[in-house]
Amino acid sequence: MPRSLLVLLLLVAAVAGSWLARSAMVRWRDLRAAQTYELAAEARPALVRAGAAALCLMCVSALGVAVLLGERGGVRQAVAAVEEGRSAGSADGAAASAPVSAAPVSASASASASPSPSPVAFAAVGRAAGGELMQGAVPGPDGRARTVRVWLPAEYGRNATDRFPVIVLHSGTPGRTADADLPDVFDGVASAVQQGKARPFVVVAPEAPGGTGHPCDLVAAAPQAVADDAALRSAVGAAFRTLPAGPAGWSVLGVDGGAPCAAAAGLARPDLYGAAAAVSGRYDAKALTGAAAEAPGAVGARLLLAAAKRDTDGVASGRAVQAALRDAKSRAEVRTSEVVQDYTPERERLRLVRVAVQYLAEQLAK
Repeated sequence: MPRSLLVLLLLVAAVAGSWLARSAMVRWRDLRAAQTYELAAEARPALVRAGAAALCLMCVSALGVAVLLGERGGVRQAVAAVEEGRSAGSADGAAASAPVSAAPVSASASASASPSPSPVAFAAVGRAAGGELMQGAVPGPDGRARTVRVWLPAEYGRNATDRFPVIVLHSGTPGRTADADLPDVFDGVASAVQQGKARPFVVVAPEAPGGTGHPCDLVAAAPQAVADDAALRSAVGAAFRTLPAGPAGWSVLGVDGGAPCAAAAGLARPDLYGAAAAVSGRYDAKALTGAAAEAPGAVGARLLLAAAKRDTDGVASGRAVQAALRDAKSRAEVRTSEVVQDYTPERERLRLVRVAVQYLAEQLAK
């Protein structure tokens, strides 16, 4: 084996070992802190990382010997030592390579993983509403990577073992995430928690598909395609401490242009989303009624259509959807909210998002 390749492998093993050792120390400190306050905590993550770090140390030692000897015989001995270390610690190495947080996956951990698809790495891109904003690239329904932003509430960092319910936040602008057009939407989510009206949520904002000026108009043709996004659920569930994907822990929200997407997702797939809320939207009542009629399972969807009192068009559109579903004898339970009013549209939107988040929290609790 060329000497340059041995040096490269040595550096990769050293970096991976350092990262795993640091991660194990962090997990160990969290465990000690939890024991101090008599909280439940699992020691396995710290032990797995420690074992993986030890495996990397063995690799570093073997590769270091091979580099120093620089002879073919020494290389064979080093490779044999590495293989022996891998067989002894394969269980720990495989467990350590699985993502349990939003931390990036190291190159050596990815190399030792199973042939299953590589986990998505999310990186911090800023802070919003007291929480942390992460970003990654997740394959879309067409197979092409698209941006996904994940907002972690302040409570996420305080409670190292808690799992959080999820809000999927739809965008109505092609090629953009919802927070790009509505930067204050996370403030509405956070304020609902601060006022004691909802438990903390993790908010997932996928990039809207391109090819049309109004992505949510696509729901008229295929509402189920908007709702069922297995790649998104898998990536988020693997990288963050969220409740399992399903109606007990996942919900959907859309504001303004993204409202029809959220309404279609909630009505079409109540088996995936326990509740849906659409704020200040304009809807195709016929298309949404068709989506509800084709929903799988015996449980009806739960949907809130909210609009400000002064938004007469939005109020009328929401009532039309409610009436159409009622006339079709749909199983869906649809509520409307039309009482919010404030001095500016921005303040009204903040309050409407707060109402929507409260509704989602109440419905998921049921």
